[in-house]
Amino acid sequence: MSAPVFRTATSVDVPALVTLVTSAYRGESSRSGWTTEADLLDGARIDPAVLAHDIARADSRVVVIDGEDGRPLACAHVAIEDGVGYFGMFAVDPTLQGRGTGDALLRECERVARDEWCLPAMRMTVIDVRDALIAFYVRRGYRRTGVHKPFPYGDTRFGIPRRDDLRFEVLEKTFGAAA
Repeated sequence: MSAPVFRTATSVDVPALVTLVTSAYRGESSRSGWTTEADLLDGARIDPAVLAHDIARADSRVVVIDGEDGRPLACAHVAIEDGVGYFGMFAVDPTLQGRGTGDALLRECERVARDEWCLPAMRMTVIDVRDALIAFYVRRGYRRTGVHKPFPYGDTRFGIPRRDDLRFEVLEKTFGAAA
């Protein structure tokens, strides 16, 4: 695979990005990749209005990698929150997972936070029962903080839980001076 080309999403991208993110996390299509949450949650993974807001607001960027056909293959949201970078909405087409696309996109979002915005660290929240996903981030320098946040039960914009023990854990990576 050639080096990916990154671009910033616009409001025109909202429908295609909702489709991409949903395919990576929900339903049968997500099971062809390793990031599926299909056994944990049903329903939406990203609300179009929330995504449109993230694209439009200051100190926020949705980074996209397109395929040769112009269809988004991967995306992630990076923003400034509480003086550090926040990383979320990370999705790679399930049929392309495990090929380095996600690694490249994560590195690009870290570069934005570290080099363009001069932030000291990146944080994210991950459902704490997602052991393989947490291990993916730990291998890339993130650490489990032990800080937990409640899952938004009852807010169907973020999915319909299939279990009652879901919560988020905050992961963090500090950028070194030579990073």
